[in-house]
Amino acid sequence: HGISTVLDSLDALVYVSDMETHQLLFFNQYGKKIWGEPNGQTCWKLLQKGQDQPCEFCTNDRLLDEDGNPTGVHVWEFQNTVTGHWYQCRDQAIVWTDGRLVRMEIATDITDLKVMEEELRRAKQRAEQLANTDELTGLNNRRAFFQLGERAFKQAKRFYHPITVMMIDIDHFKHINDNYGHAVGDKVLQDFAKTLLTLVREIDIIGRMGGEEFALILPETDLVKGGLLAERLRNEIANMVVNIKQNQFNITASLGVATCDKDYESLESLLTKADDALYVAKKKGRNQVKLCN
Repeated sequence: HGISTVLDSLDALVYVSDMETHQLLFFNQYGKKIWGEPNGQTCWKLLQKGQDQPCEFCTNDRLLDEDGNPTGVHVWEFQNTVTGHWYQCRDQAIVWTDGRLVRMEIATDITDLKVMEEELRRAKQRAEQLANTDELTGLNNRRAFFQLGERAFKQAKRFYHPITVMMIDIDHFKHINDNYGHAVGDKVLQDFAKTLLTLVREIDIIGRMGGEEFALILPETDLVKGGLLAERLRNEIANMVVNIKQNQFNITASLGVATCDKDYESLESLLTKADDALYVAKKKGRNQVKLCN
């Protein structure tokens, strides 16, 4: 029984079951500690819960070839229905003491590894999200805005379709921060972003470029339509009421709009044109839209 002593000292489940009847022929100490005494039960009855027949994930059919000869070790991972733990299982058909072929499984608990993998996957997802999202407003950040924008611009250029960009600046934002503090400034930016989101289409690309500066890319949009949307945005923003304790105040924004419908240079040059128009809007008294003709 030297071999039993070895198998009983392993920090893993080792069991042997009949390949036809699934009756347990050997169950090591590790297994007994977790699943209890086998007492001649079938593997599916003792090791799984709620089973009234052999498991549909049973690997017996993979352990023998067409001629009924052992195929070697089959390795797989499984979350046990009794413990909820993950195991790496190594199954193979071996010849039992009485000459029949039986299934032997060695199952090692890999739950910690699985938990770590899942945490890593989530962290990676979060990092990717943060890399593309402006944390305060939830809009695309500068990096993501340019990535998505380049794609939209290339498409417009390829099919000779119009594409419009808009630069938007909240007027006198420094004044809001200085008078009411940065927490209020942050709330204004968040409300402002929400207002923008309610007025744009799904295909439009919206981003926070930094500070109080926002940008929009409107595919399939000419200067007339772009100008109309900008005017709607300007109007909605002017009607926004920011509530701060006892105080209520309104904000306004200046907008610059530029379109590409024949001379497709680059997204950067288009944004520069919109930026120039924005500069004119500010210079002429703010709270207005200027188109780059």
